Amino acid sequence: MTTTSASKKAAKGRAMSLHIGLNGVSAAAYAGWDGPLAACEFDANDMAALATAQGISPKVLLTKKATRAAVLAAMRDAAKALSSGGLFFLTYSGHGGQVPDVTGEEDDKKDETWCLYDGQLIDDELYFELSRFKAGARILVLSDSCHSGTVTRDRMPPPPPPGQRAKLMPDAVGRRVYQEHQAFYDKLQRDVAQAAGTPVVDPDTAIAQVAQSGRLAAIATKFDAAAILISGCQDNQTSMDGDHNGAFTEQLLKVWDQGRFDGNYAIFHARIKARMPVSQSPNLFTLGTAGTFLAQQPFSV
Repeated sequence: MTTTSASKKAAKGRAMSLHIGLNGVSAAAYAGWDGPLAACEFDANDMAALATAQGISPKVLLTKKATRAAVLAAMRDAAKALSSGGLFFLTYSGHGGQVPDVTGEEDDKKDETWCLYDGQLIDDELYFELSRFKAGARILVLSDSCHSGTVTRDRMPPPPPPGQRAKLMPDAVGRRVYQEHQAFYDKLQRDVAQAAGTPVVDPDTAIAQVAQSGRLAAIATKFDAAAILISGCQDNQTSMDGDHNGAFTEQLLKVWDQGRFDGNYAIFHARIKARMPVSQSPNLFTLGTAGTFLAQQPFSV
């Protein structure tokens, strides 16, 4: 390798990816509910294959291995390893859930969650872990679940059509889970707020208020990295499971077309959205100063 090519490679920074797919959860952690799904492990493996084709070495956590500890450890490893220019590519396929918000930053008094095998990962935790990435790092999160884009859900979405599986923990299950593990989830939220040093400002809510409050500059300073987050549906919708891929992941892969897609992230999201039914419309939002990132070719190292 010549000095010039080595310098170019170093300038691009490192790239790491984590792909999480759960076809079920531990009934012991979810009040007897095991949340069966069919395509989430396929989703994770297919996204890992996409990462590999882009020159990114992936880590895959499937069902029983997708524990809270394993997911948090993988995110923290990436935050430590990646510097400015580096890319962290994170995908999740599984159920979304909710727990009551005890730290007061959510307008709807609920924290949205990813349902990991042995317990839920609260959105406060996810955003706090992403905020640990160094300035200049790029983070891409693709969530094929009912963890929605603006997470201010006033009520649960309607049930899916007969014969279809929604990636959403039922509300009754969520209430039972919280009742059985309230001390754990309440402490978790308070610990995150304490570690952050200030009350956790939910990025979704903050971004939604930018137009009214004019607080964009203040919000941006809370997040040094640049992040693009694309979720499978809107607040009042559900992300649907499938036989081989979830509905969102299936259309994403078709738009990507094994790397033949030519365009930036904004166009990529728009093309995926155009292929989806009106009952499931993917959402996109950003954290930090992500304008340059949005203009890049998807998954580029």
